[in-house]
Amino acid sequence: MPPENSAENEILSVAIWKPAPGMESASFATWRELTSILAKKGYGRDRLYRDRGGQFVLLRYWKSEDARRMAQEDPEMLRCWARLGNEIEIVKVYETLSAVGAEKTK
Repeated sequence: MPPENSAENEILSVAIWKPAPGMESASFATWRELTSILAKKGYGRDRLYRDRGGQFVLLRYWKSEDARRMAQEDPEMLRCWARLGNEIEIVKVYETLSAVGAEKTK
């Protein structure tokens, strides 16, 4: 079994969203706060991308299933998620994605 902090234990979640009307600055501020908490508490890391249509694609790499579970119970994270729920419109969420190795696609 890989060590707890191994990239092999990471869990990828993806969220596709767009800011609610007039909430782009607020949603970025909340996302930056969430990212700071993720890093500070060792839950994981985020990468944010924007498509040409104005939607955002958030890649969240949870350090492990335990880290994700702890984050989902963390009062700071819960406050940010609640605030973000009023600042963005969710298009699609993938809670857990699994890597597919090249050997499995043959």
